[in-house]
Amino acid sequence: MMGRIICVGLGPGDPDLMSVKADRLVRGAAHVAYFRKAGRPGQARRIVSGMLREDAIEHAMEYPVTTEIAFDSADYNAILASFYDEWTRRLADLAVSHEVIVLCEGDPFFYGSFMHLHTRLQGLCEVEVVPGITGMTGCWHATGVPITWGDDVLSVLMGTLPEEDLVGHMRKAHALAIMKTGRNLPKVRRALAAAGRLDEAWLVERGTMPGQRVIRLADTDLDDCPYFAIVLVHGQGRRPEAAE
Repeated sequence: MMGRIICVGLGPGDPDLMSVKADRLVRGAAHVAYFRKAGRPGQARRIVSGMLREDAIEHAMEYPVTTEIAFDSADYNAILASFYDEWTRRLADLAVSHEVIVLCEGDPFFYGSFMHLHTRLQGLCEVEVVPGITGMTGCWHATGVPITWGDDVLSVLMGTLPEEDLVGHMRKAHALAIMKTGRNLPKVRRALAAAGRLDEAWLVERGTMPGQRVIRLADTDLDDCPYFAIVLVHGQGRRPEAAE
């Protein structure tokens, strides 16, 4: 009999924003796996702090590399591919006789690390994915302003993109959510300025989490920001309004 692996989307960071299904699965899990940087507790594990069974067995999947080498290098690709291959084998072997819950911040199918395991696990065991509120959703709610109106086009961009590409996308879209900022923040700021959007931009750090901060990007001179930070530009599109 094939076992089962369930990846649970935990939402943007506040445990109260987990789905009822995610909460139930996490609290009942006998085996729990999660990604983390070596030497760190891991954000996914922090979200479920105090929720796991006392006898739950934890499987920390520690990234062999994060920002130490360029993400677009052949070495980075080879190291990460080997890492995901190894954990695919380990989780599939475990799932032969156990149900394994894999934790994932935000939504697993929205830039989540579990996607790299999901493709490799096909045919090895049953895999289920529980959706979660995305991190960017939590961040734009933290601003207290709707992100889109009417016919607005929302573009989700990665701060790792070349600066010229960022500028092009920023000029075309009505609303923007820019992820993977971190050390790319100066490049993102320059691109927004070139696109004429800097004065509209907000930086949201640790949205829905302890230490949340919401500031106008133009009012900062930061060279980087936390990993859990997103730059937002709100749309200003069509909406019903009374004629004056």
